[in-house]
Amino acid sequence: MDAAAMAEALVSEALRVRHHWDEHRFRRTVEVLADRSDHAGWPRTVDRTLLSGLRQAVTAAWQAGWQPADVARRVRRAFGGEHVQLAVDAMAGEMRAYAAVTVAERWLAQLSALDARVWWEADEEILREKGDRHAMVTRAVEVLSVLTMLPRLERLCPLPGTARRAVPVSGRVAGERTLARIRALLAKAESTEFPAEAETFTSAAQSLMAKHSIDAAMLAAEPGGAEEPAGRRVGIASPYEKPKAILLDVVASANRCRAVWSRDLGFSTVLGFDADLDAVELLFTSLLVQATSGMVQAGARRDLAGRSRTRSFRQSFLAAYAQRIGERLRAASGEAVRQAVAEAGSDLLPVLAARELAVDKAVTVLFPRLSRTGVMSVNDREGWVSGRAAADLATLHARDKIA
Repeated sequence: MDAAAMAEALVSEALRVRHHWDEHRFRRTVEVLADRSDHAGWPRTVDRTLLSGLRQAVTAAWQAGWQPADVARRVRRAFGGEHVQLAVDAMAGEMRAYAAVTVAERWLAQLSALDARVWWEADEEILREKGDRHAMVTRAVEVLSVLTMLPRLERLCPLPGTARRAVPVSGRVAGERTLARIRALLAKAESTEFPAEAETFTSAAQSLMAKHSIDAAMLAAEPGGAEEPAGRRVGIASPYEKPKAILLDVVASANRCRAVWSRDLGFSTVLGFDADLDAVELLFTSLLVQATSGMVQAGARRDLAGRSRTRSFRQSFLAAYAQRIGERLRAASGEAVRQAVAEAGSDLLPVLAARELAVDKAVTVLFPRLSRTGVMSVNDREGWVSGRAAADLATLHARDKIA
């Protein structure tokens, strides 16, 4: 057996024992991969084998429905740190095979957010040995072990090389300018130390969101303006994943979207029209920042025996926050629609109803065996009361203030 075949066999064996959680045999196999010296040029042969495996694994992941952000999130949940960077570099290397005009804008945006770029001259440089070859080989095989065990996901975006980039139209350009203004307002709301300023910025952002969504619906209803529902995956980070997923669900529902939580994969898939999906992502992120800030400010909790009940308090806090935010969002959404109908006429109502029906159909097509999760239990009354109070303080709209 030549060196290349032997290296491939050893990498396959390392992956096999890793998948079977045989840590002892995994370490022994990696040691042979990293330290074998009875073949001339062995390190270079192993590097090429690992790089080829990473490239093939990235391609297979994308074909299985995984997008760049999904891949990075999955590797981060398993290992983090340099493992994520290696996965990002592997994706950046794979992107060299595709012209930018054949890659969907959302795909490119995810790569940009990950800072995925070709910074190296020779591909072997992405393995980053740094004097510890054993650690490098271990890291590469561990990333491969994650990528080669990914389940198939629903495809939400065209694969690189198959997308057709649309020519920007005036409505799209105006929408991008509006989103830039919304992001800037929310960034200011989250960075200021003064609650009154944060409230002003958040209120202005929410007003822009509602107008942007309704304008997009009316534009799509015009002749030649057909639009189909799309999907985005939003990470649900630990801890307290369930109340966070519920918060995303109520934000999505209030914005005529639907959220499907994949608990084991660490994300929810949100389905809706692009303008509404933009609102969901921005508002969920902002509300989660506000909720986390309020929860942390509430401090730790202990019971009468001195035992910590911080986790139960925070779980209940976030559950109550999500429920109350849902109530307020539904009320605010209804008010926004009533005002729009008063200005534009009743023709808006069937447009919005048709869009909600289209979203429901998209959910059925993508998730035909969808099951509902039960309502989470709450066992900390103080956390529940504090969470609802924090939700009442969160500003959703300039005309929706609660005393």
